[in-house]
Amino acid sequence: MLSPEPHAVGTRVVVQGKRGPEVATVRGEGTAPDPQGRYGAVLRAAGPEDLERWEELYRQGEDLKWLLRARARERGLPVKIVAVEFTLDESLVTVSYSAEDRIELNGLIGELRAHTRARVNFAAVGPREQAQMIGTLGACGRENCSSTHLQEFAPVSIRMARDQQLPLNPEKLSGPCGRLLCCLQFEHTQYLDLLKDLPRKNARVCHEGSGACGKVVKLHPLSGTVDVHTEQGMLVGVPAAELTRAPEAGGKGKRPEAEA
Repeated sequence: MLSPEPHAVGTRVVVQGKRGPEVATVRGEGTAPDPQGRYGAVLRAAGPEDLERWEELYRQGEDLKWLLRARARERGLPVKIVAVEFTLDESLVTVSYSAEDRIELNGLIGELRAHTRARVNFAAVGPREQAQMIGTLGACGRENCSSTHLQEFAPVSIRMARDQQLPLNPEKLSGPCGRLLCCLQFEHTQYLDLLKDLPRKNARVCHEGSGACGKVVKLHPLSGTVDVHTEQGMLVGVPAAELTRAPEAGGKGKRPEAEA
């Protein structure tokens, strides 16, 4: 049964997770649960028994994680056991692991059977999922987004960094997981809207006020300005609204073509 009332931020609640009931913390205003009713619904406020049981299952999962790591080393299995997690009703235990190649892990099920009757599920996870489970700090100094509010990982491309005029330095654009920062996608649509009012990089433009002409060398979407390298060898920053396209021989200037 779904919880009939909203819960305050910071409240511990029992939710219908992807694999079964779990304990979670309310971090903000709720969004609509999965339309198919598969997961995301708040079932109830977590009571003392729920919290005690959740803590007990967490400790059990941690113990089993280290046990499986030791058994994997003994068997020479090239695998990293990332996490062992139980559902609140202990009907399912999920072993999250990382491996370079496809690997057979059924031999480890027997190790788990000696400690739990829960159904065992092995789930291969990538670098982003590992960072989500382990928890890390981002370049901003705060806990990484994947461990706080992200529910799914949207595709992130280097084009997003280009559109935001960021230096294409892999070290600065990558998160602790080694993949492109998830936050690059957060403001990408806003940057695309701002770029519509700016000329293309390398476009030939003229300033309406001074009449100086030159080439656009850098865009500043947030301020609506561009840096122009003038024919006199100077680098000047001017509002994009004050620029026109440099006239061709015998022609008149027009508004510079906007950035696509």
